[in-house]
Amino acid sequence: MIYYPEGIIIFAQGAFIVKCDGNNPEVISCRPTRVFTRVYTHVTMTDAFSTNSELVLQRVLDVTAEKDVHCGNLDEHYQIKATCHFINDHQFKKVALQFPDEVLVDSIAIAAEIEKGTKAKLFILGDTSYGSCCVDEVAAEHVGADCIVHYGRACLSPSRRLPLMYVFERKPVVLETCVSSFRELYPNRQSHVILLYDVNYDHINDDLLALLSSEYPNISASTLHVDGELCYSHGETHGQHNVSSSQCQNGDQVVQQFGRQFVLKSGQTIEDYSVFFIGHEGATMTNFMMTWNRCSFCSFDPVTMTGRTESISINKALMKRYYAIERAKDASVVGILVGTLGVANYLTIIEQLKETIHRAGKKSYMFAMGKLNVAKLANFLEIDIYVLIACPENSLLDSSEFYKPVVTPFEMEVACNKKREWSGEYVTDFRDLLPGGSKHVALANPDDLEDGDETDVSLITGALRMTRFSSREPVSSSHDSSLVLRNQALTVANANTAATFLAGRSWQGLEQKLGETPVVKALEGRKGIAIAYEEEPTIDRDH
Repeated sequence: MIYYPEGIIIFAQGAFIVKCDGNNPEVISCRPTRVFTRVYTHVTMTDAFSTNSELVLQRVLDVTAEKDVHCGNLDEHYQIKATCHFINDHQFKKVALQFPDEVLVDSIAIAAEIEKGTKAKLFILGDTSYGSCCVDEVAAEHVGADCIVHYGRACLSPSRRLPLMYVFERKPVVLETCVSSFRELYPNRQSHVILLYDVNYDHINDDLLALLSSEYPNISASTLHVDGELCYSHGETHGQHNVSSSQCQNGDQVVQQFGRQFVLKSGQTIEDYSVFFIGHEGATMTNFMMTWNRCSFCSFDPVTMTGRTESISINKALMKRYYAIERAKDASVVGILVGTLGVANYLTIIEQLKETIHRAGKKSYMFAMGKLNVAKLANFLEIDIYVLIACPENSLLDSSEFYKPVVTPFEMEVACNKKREWSGEYVTDFRDLLPGGSKHVALANPDDLEDGDETDVSLITGALRMTRFSSREPVSSSHDSSLVLRNQALTVANANTAATFLAGRSWQGLEQKLGETPVVKALEGRKGIAIAYEEEPTIDRDH
């Protein structure tokens, strides 16, 4: 950069040279490429190559909002009146409205309509901490909200902190086409079928059942059911919405799974039924298919208005998950990823995993980093495998692009709990693994265990693998080191901690050189920020 006493600056920028005199930039030399000119009114060295931070904070942008997708039909589509009744009846003063990305375009119009019918102060939550299907209680508490209104698709995982109302989009469905597809997929009128649907199609449940029940007497229609006394849907208490006694009789069994409940006839199991799912292919349907992997599935997509038999290879998907279990068995250092702060009992499963991992002779570290991506997890090379604590729909993370695998709590328990065996069944909801859950398997009694090692062969590397099962309390980190364990037949090196991994790296950070550096008196250093230290020379704009 060249300074002239007349206040004219000439500077080179890429392939061109610009002469800047006040507010009149002039290109005086350039190559045959695109030319970009910028106006600099503050002739200081820092402003020439950066934007003034104060100007950025004070800048006002004119934003033209998109036309509302459901303009003129907001009340029917988003249950505005029911939401206002919910807020007014409970006299909430601060309300958090949580929207997924696809519904944000309607958020301003929805909030404006709710403000007309209530006296509450509204806050729009647009970017959730983890997944949009989960209730973001953390963000709501940051603004001091009294309750949350959750819009769009939801995993229906129970929450405990704040009163909650679910508002599902009433997406349209052509019932005649849906019924026609059902008849083509189930020509046998005596078929045992469970009707499941995405939450945004909850409103068609009664009409669809009325059209099919006369022809198919063995249909079991599901209803939405969320645990908790403070959960509402369209203004009704959802935690108290149970199957009526008329629906459950003669020993019929009530099944509750992933926020749905339905009735199985006496003597029947879930494997005796086929599942008809209404909604697009996504995490919700995959979650059901992995959990009930012995059932046949058919689906109807209301967008494309087509029905099909789901041909996904469940066995292939389960084998991929079994591969992840083998990787967990080989791992020595486990990272516990906290993928939710709103699902009930997430702290309990974390403590249970810590104990299970310790009993298996492995070291665990806990991470809370919001939404996961490849770059975040690649920063921790010492971790051999991660276990994700999240809602059922976010637990089945495709970790093929990640540097290290990401498994579910169920898979980690299969790898570390001696009493839990792989049988082909799959659990995606970690609450089922807790004491009192339907799939809970307690750890072996410490009094019945003897400290020792078990060896087997890794199915991935083919190498000898040693698993140490401990009945003692967690030992201090001073005992965690690289130990050589010997017996009569073999010698195994066991490195268990991240500190051991760090010791083996060629670069371990800044060298401390303790005792080698002379002691000197502290001196005052530079002041300011990197682009504008106070002692650097500046040019007055008036000269």
